[in-house]
Amino acid sequence: MRIDDTSPRDLFRRIESILGGGALLLLTTLPLLEMGARVFFSTGIPGSGDFLHHLVIWVTFFGAMMGSRTKSHLSIAFFESILPRRWKTVLLVLISWFAGVLTTVLALSAVSHYVLAFDPHAHIEGVPLRAITWVIPLGFSVIAARFFLRAPVSSPSARTLLMGAGLCAGLALGAPAISNLLSAGGLEHPLLTAVSEAIVALSARHGVWVVLGLVLLILLGLPLFVGIAGISLFLLLGSWGVPEVVPDEVYTLLTDTPIPPLPLFTLVGFLLSVSKAGDRFIAFFRRLFHHLPGGVAIVAILVSAFFTTFTGASGVAILALGGVLSYVMIQSRQYSRPFTHGLLTASGTIGLLFPPSLPIIIYGSVAHVSIKDLFIGGFIPGLILVGSLIVYSIVWSLRHPSPEGGTGTEDETRGRLVDVVWEVLLPCIIVVGFFSGILTLVETAAFSVVYIFIVEVFITREVSFRDAWKTIERGLPIIGGILLLLGAAKALSYYIVDTQFPLVLTAWMKAHVGSKYLFLLLVTIILLITGCLMDTFSAIMIVAPLLVPLSEAYDIHPVHMGVLFLANLAVGYLTPPVGLNLFLASYRFEEHLLSIYKQVIPFFLVLFTAVLLITYVPALSLGLLHLLGG
Repeated sequence: MRIDDTSPRDLFRRIESILGGGALLLLTTLPLLEMGARVFFSTGIPGSGDFLHHLVIWVTFFGAMMGSRTKSHLSIAFFESILPRRWKTVLLVLISWFAGVLTTVLALSAVSHYVLAFDPHAHIEGVPLRAITWVIPLGFSVIAARFFLRAPVSSPSARTLLMGAGLCAGLALGAPAISNLLSAGGLEHPLLTAVSEAIVALSARHGVWVVLGLVLLILLGLPLFVGIAGISLFLLLGSWGVPEVVPDEVYTLLTDTPIPPLPLFTLVGFLLSVSKAGDRFIAFFRRLFHHLPGGVAIVAILVSAFFTTFTGASGVAILALGGVLSYVMIQSRQYSRPFTHGLLTASGTIGLLFPPSLPIIIYGSVAHVSIKDLFIGGFIPGLILVGSLIVYSIVWSLRHPSPEGGTGTEDETRGRLVDVVWEVLLPCIIVVGFFSGILTLVETAAFSVVYIFIVEVFITREVSFRDAWKTIERGLPIIGGILLLLGAAKALSYYIVDTQFPLVLTAWMKAHVGSKYLFLLLVTIILLITGCLMDTFSAIMIVAPLLVPLSEAYDIHPVHMGVLFLANLAVGYLTPPVGLNLFLASYRFEEHLLSIYKQVIPFFLVLFTAVLLITYVPALSLGLLHLLGG
């Protein structure tokens, strides 16, 4: 298609995709160039670290802009599936309007932050900082406009009215940001000042009700990043009247050292999912284990764990591989439908403790714990989670023998090690490269992207160049949405820490809970509930700053705390009635939610037992670490 024949909207979308995808490719290339300069010339690239971190900003906001176009932002939408169609439309209009209003306030805060926080003379190796960070206010503005435009209203006049009312509400709520910006330039207006002071006073006086209202909107389907950022905005307004803290914390998080590997490892997961690696792994493991009791179940567990590890999100394996794994298990005639769906739902949570798990990287960044130590500490507990499901599956198979005694007709031309050897080498490369100190974490991530690209495009030839670019375009909204969600959660975490609530909570707990083991039980309960209600990344950003100081007060090793935190959180996604993986399984397997509850309970109990073992036996997390001198 020629540019002359492209509408302005389509042209903007193409530019959006090119800039976002280009930033992601540069994010992959720069660490490898830095590594090459270090190895061959014993030097580095000037400013490469700063450029790398600021490329993450472009990836995040262009990805998030694309996510608002494709409706990819994470949301709970607890009531949407059960409402009648008429009320569902009303709800979608309501959610779109509130999302647009709140994102308008974020855009105004970002404009004020852009002018006040970034010195016009600040630069990175000659590139003005403002020439890079303009994408933050642009991103929030585009996202706000798209929220208004996606409201399902029938007439142009209704849409105009909706947008007009939304912009007026956004400008009113954003008055403190506008006032701060004008005041810095010596420009003040009495009416604007009065509105700003009224908004701040309203937030201070009725902040609790505003927060509860936003929580309700989140349950109704408000995108999580909007809801969490909105809660942060009103809490910060009520306390200090400075909404610019939210975009500042987003910027701070995105330019933090542990963040650049996250989009790269996520891209690895997307490239794996678009290839036929899943099918080849299934064939390989079937050939390896089909003679064992529970052999096909073992296949499902191992494949799910592998893909969860590389996608970094609990439940992705259910959506991506649930259909084919369910078909393989049921067609083997060794497993009932309830057992199959229960196992696959549970298996979607068990890969989060293995390298290069994104939750471990984020937890290490938030809790200031060595990411390398967390990977080492999580290895044996990760094996315990996987092994517990394998043992249960074997026992179940022995108690429910197949009348045909298994398939026994494996295709000798499929399932050879050579078919999966290149993908099997990937985790080995990651472990050796990172843990040996040869590569930094971001270099490991960049090398993994290039490696899996070469494997799938040139060796297996299952992915074309066009497919690879489409994969980047499909992955960018998810990557941008996750990183923006992390930024919003960072702002809320900033408020929680700055109010010294963790210190108050620690003092109260020490006064009322004297037993370390009772504290661990309370942590288990809290994290199970958290896993029900929050996604992995928000839970880490918001809950970890509360629990980490408490764990220090009870003399719990930081690595053990990190491992039990993530293990408990993973099981929380299986906890009825609102565990996230239960909804994903209900959608993927087209089963009623109550049926999924019944099917998953035995597996939940197995994993819960394993998690209690991990929680109360620190040696499982610390033994290997101490053995390796950590």
